Amino acid sequence: MALIGNIIWFVFGGVVMGLGWWLAGVLCCLTIVGIPWAKACFVIGTFSFFPFGKEVVSREVVTGSSDIGTGALGIIGNILWFICIGWCLALGHLVAALLCFITIIGIPFGLQHIKLARIALFPIGMTVVEKRR
Repeated sequence: MALIGNIIWFVFGGVVMGLGWWLAGVLCCLTIVGIPWAKACFVIGTFSFFPFGKEVVSREVVTGSSDIGTGALGIIGNILWFICIGWCLALGHLVAALLCFITIIGIPFGLQHIKLARIALFPIGMTVVEKRR
């Protein structure tokens, strides 16, 4: 079922938001300071292309230990991200979610956009994993 959802998602809007994430990643790569944010953009951009069957969780939950992105520096990084790019990507996902909610068939896709909007606000310290069944 995830394969069918991912194909429909990709064709009807996932590609646009995924490219938006990748564009944000390229913009972050223009400076050396932005490279950690760029890595997050590319990971979440790939997730944005095909989100069904995967989920985003804290790296601390996955690894069992704290790291630079899940500690105090991660909080500062997330605040800087939110001010510079995060709100724009989140707004794009919220608009896409509203468009998806117009039809009954689009409701699951709208819910995915809302999840991605939440991730767009504070992505540092998060990682994408296969969804547990």
